[in-house]
Amino acid sequence: MGELTGVDLEVAYLQLELLRMGASRAREGLLAVVPFGELIDCERCEQIFEALVGTLRAAKKRKVIAYEGQMLLKGVSDNVEVQLLTPPPEGLEPAVITQQ
Repeated sequence: MGELTGVDLEVAYLQLELLRMGASRAREGLLAVVPFGELIDCERCEQIFEALVGTLRAAKKRKVIAYEGQMLLKGVSDNVEVQLLTPPPEGLEPAVITQQ
C-alpha cells in the first residue's frame, strides 16, 4: 500500500470508524451500517474529521460508502444509513487523537 495523504487518508479513516461503530449492524453485502446522526454526534469522529460531510461525499464518490440522497444534514438526515461497501486499506492504523 502506498502512503495515503489528504482526502484518501480521511476516507480510509472514515472506513475504520464506520467499522468500529457499525460492524455489528452489517448485513449482506455491507461491512458496516451507521445512522448519520450517530456518526455526526460521535465525539471521536468530530476530533478526527475537519469536515465530516465532505469526507462522506468524497467516500461516496469513490464508491467506498453508500447512502440515500445527495447531501446529509444534521437533524433532517439523522436516520439515513451510511453503509460501508469496501474495507479500509490493510495495515492502516486508527487515527491518533491528541488532547488539546
